[in-house]
Amino acid sequence: MATLHTVNRSPFQDQALLSCLRHVKKGDSVLLFEDGVYGAMSGTALSDTVAELGADVSVYALDADVAARGIDSARLLEGVALVDYAGFVDLAANTERTQNWL
Repeated sequence: MATLHTVNRSPFQDQALLSCLRHVKKGDSVLLFEDGVYGAMSGTALSDTVAELGADVSVYALDADVAARGIDSARLLEGVALVDYAGFVDLAANTERTQNWL
């Protein structure tokens, strides 16, 4: 049963992303939005942890939130896919359940 995990809190102010990463399973997806998109950036203390998910877990960032925070898409980790709001809806509709990490 695939799960969409959503994280909207900055990983530099909160443990939500780390908690999420400890619970994801093969085939799950992680969507970072609002301040959670900071977790998709390369060159941070969490970059290796997020990058280690590799082919087992899909990681997405909401493009509007990346742009709103002035993050250049070139600074995102390799393998992080940008999605728009319609993509967010598709992710939620195509998984069996959604887990929000608050």
